[in-house]
Amino acid sequence: MTAVSVTAFAAVLAEAVELLRGLRRRRTALPEARVLAAAWGATHPEARAQLVVGLRPDSPLVDYDLLVEHPQGGTVALSASPDDGVPWPAEHSAHWAAGYLVTVDRVRLRVAEALMLLPRRPYGDRDVHDEIVEQCLLMNETLEDGEPLDDADIRAAAEEFRAGHGLRDRASTLAWLVEMSLSGEQFEAFIAGIARRRRFRRRKETELAPGHFAAHRCDFDRVRALWVTGSQPVNGELLRGVGGLVGCGDAVVTVGERWARDLPAPLRHAAHDTLIGPVAHGDGYLTGIVLERRVARDDPGTLAAAGETAFGEWLAGRRRQASIEWHWL
Repeated sequence: MTAVSVTAFAAVLAEAVELLRGLRRRRTALPEARVLAAAWGATHPEARAQLVVGLRPDSPLVDYDLLVEHPQGGTVALSASPDDGVPWPAEHSAHWAAGYLVTVDRVRLRVAEALMLLPRRPYGDRDVHDEIVEQCLLMNETLEDGEPLDDADIRAAAEEFRAGHGLRDRASTLAWLVEMSLSGEQFEAFIAGIARRRRFRRRKETELAPGHFAAHRCDFDRVRALWVTGSQPVNGELLRGVGGLVGCGDAVVTVGERWARDLPAPLRHAAHDTLIGPVAHGDGYLTGIVLERRVARDDPGTLAAAGETAFGEWLAGRRRQASIEWHWL
């Protein structure tokens, strides 16, 4: 093609662009596009034109590039995206990710499935994103779970789902199924998925609980404490006397029993009858006293709490390793 002038090549490029703009982009029109490109190439043999077809996964649309040889050597690649007047949302609906909200590792979650998974939430609740990802992570863990579910698993999953969605009885549940266009079989499969994830979580918590308890035993002491928070410091000795806090001004008084891990940080590891503060806490001050502390024992209730905490840590680590791609957010 070295004998062709640059000016003549410009005309070839202009024709090539018009060719690309005229090709129909549906997969069904692909044979026609190849014929048209071959015919155009036959009229410009010096260009050694080659039509390159880009197939979109799970889409009825294709993309085209045209490769032509430059008169001074090398290859020029042309692309054209015609403005066919199709609104972006309609165009995007043909994309493989249309209808999907997020992909987490091997799980692709549809928008409709995400709405079914989540209990009612106020608009703008950012915790929704975390819960969606958590559910997808658990789906990944149960993809190969072929173990049969027992009736108790199914009932517990169904009760949990109905409670979260405000479905108080059979009538409201059936109305919801109609609204979501779900058959009874589809709903059963959906509930079975919830049951498998609940079973995985329960077993994982049981597996992790002993090790977490052994490593964080002090966090599971049962502690009864009294503490005061406010914008002004409070003298700790006032906590010992009846009515001593009267006249303290703007203050919040809390008394109760907690796991040590759930107390304000200054009180978590304080000994019995120890006064703490006033110390800086949050935007103000805290003053507190430990009224009673019972050393943690590896009883079922304590191990359940340790398992829940350990599972949360495991899930956070699993999330850090996951591939997460949001498609609509």
